[in-house]
Amino acid sequence: MLQLLPLMLERAGVLVMVAFLLSRLRSFRQIVHQEHNRKEKMLLILIFGAFGVISNYTGIEINNGAIVSQTWQADVDYDAAIANTRIMGVAIGGLLGGPIVGLGVGLIAGLHRLTLGGFTAEACAISTILAGLITGWLGRRFGIIGRNRSPWGAVAVGILMEIIQMGVILLIARPFEAASHLVEVIAIPMITINGLGTLIFIMIIQSILMEEERTRALQTHNALQIAQQTLPFFRQGLNFHSCGEAAKIILKATKADAISITDKEQVLAHAGAASDHHQPGQNMATLLTKKVIENGKILIARSTEEIQCYRENCPLQAAIVVPLQVRDETVGSLKLYFEDQDKLDQVEQELAEGLSKLFSTQLELAEAEWQQKLLKDAEVKALQAQVHPHFLFNAINTISSLVRTDAPKARKLLIQLGVFFRSNLQGARHLLIPLEKEIEHVEAYLSLEQARFPGKYEVEFDIEPQLNHVLIPPFTLQPLVENAIRHAFSSKKQGNVKVTAYMDQDKMMLTTEDNGKGIPADLIQSLGKESVQSAEGTGTALWNIRKRIQEIYGMEGSFLIQSEQDAGTKVTMTLPLTQNKWSENDV
Repeated sequence: MLQLLPLMLERAGVLVMVAFLLSRLRSFRQIVHQEHNRKEKMLLILIFGAFGVISNYTGIEINNGAIVSQTWQADVDYDAAIANTRIMGVAIGGLLGGPIVGLGVGLIAGLHRLTLGGFTAEACAISTILAGLITGWLGRRFGIIGRNRSPWGAVAVGILMEIIQMGVILLIARPFEAASHLVEVIAIPMITINGLGTLIFIMIIQSILMEEERTRALQTHNALQIAQQTLPFFRQGLNFHSCGEAAKIILKATKADAISITDKEQVLAHAGAASDHHQPGQNMATLLTKKVIENGKILIARSTEEIQCYRENCPLQAAIVVPLQVRDETVGSLKLYFEDQDKLDQVEQELAEGLSKLFSTQLELAEAEWQQKLLKDAEVKALQAQVHPHFLFNAINTISSLVRTDAPKARKLLIQLGVFFRSNLQGARHLLIPLEKEIEHVEAYLSLEQARFPGKYEVEFDIEPQLNHVLIPPFTLQPLVENAIRHAFSSKKQGNVKVTAYMDQDKMMLTTEDNGKGIPADLIQSLGKESVQSAEGTGTALWNIRKRIQEIYGMEGSFLIQSEQDAGTKVTMTLPLTQNKWSENDV
């Protein structure tokens, strides 16, 4: 028995060494890590079945308690048996792959053992098949192998299967005296070595799973860092500036030697190696990119021939090209180029795939923001369309009546009408304008209205000078002043409107206040939040202003309506003094 123990340890070491070499193969690591489909189950059956066959061949021949042969076992005498580590491979295969894999491995290893002969051949074959079925069921039922599982559960199963094999030998092998003597000699060495081998094997598998998890965590962290840094640029969409900055960030954060970003037709950015002929503004230099744009699928090239660059001496030797998609439509591509093919490993491939998904999401958000901006423009234009017709008609009538009686005043009003409509055009083009431009718009409107109704109301401005250049949304003050003039004053009441702008810490308080008839209590809660039905209007202008302030400034801005019956109405807008979210093109 003691003589057999180191020999069994040597045989187990052979299998453990093979297992370690397998663990370095990418295909085996993927099989261990993934859910097993039919193809992967067949591969597991073949791999662990081969372990069983190797165990049979490298077993130690035992006859009447003595070691007969330690060489390759191709034909065992009828009176002899084999001490080996066959059950270890069968148990691991069953625990890892489930009943089908366990049965398949058991059949391969068991039937092969049957062909070698010996008085325990039938018993060993039966016990091996039985071990495959039992371990497969246990693996499926309890999930014994996993990253967070203790390896001792699998060790206990392996020891149990070896004990069952000893029991089957005692039940089936004949003569009984020879079987009993054999079990006395081989039981403790085989149980001990198979348990130890199972422990080492399970630790190898768990290290594969944990290493995969650590790699994915690192990839996720790296991808999220890159995405966070590139977000401000990809939110601007695919253009030369945004892609150029993003390419520099990606180049620093990956092993790639060059980064290129394209739209559907041309190179928008290229950073790193081969910048002499891969230049922004040119048509796509590689056929590989064109295929990705057409098919919307990731393509990998591991040679200059596969990249298909038109320049013969291009230093780029490998590439991974991933599509950038918006709502399932390919709008561009991200390319990671390498001067050394070995740099393009599985980690870089998965990182590129992750970045493709993150960047595609960022581009979708950019398009959503752009659509939202277009919606704001449409709302502003709808507000303009509501104001212009009747205002223009009234202004022209007023000016025409003054042409003969007061030509200089008519000329002045024509100039103010031009200022008013120029302000409308500026407001339609820009998301934000300086406060002084909005005041100019209000004054132009008032000059025309006061010409129609002289002495009916007075408008006072109290604007702190340092606020004149603060950016605000267009069409905010003018509709409020217009509402006060049109709805606040009865025909007999002298109207006063005051427009105020002052600083309160890091905010600008912008108010319009009148001494009019006020807003009915049943309408005050709805105004500015939804359209209302009343004889004097629908409240669309107030709703539009509130909505734009909320969308542009979020929690930093507010819109408040306060009113008291027969005492007047006050509208207060709270806006931040600075707004860095928008580009200069919006201003």
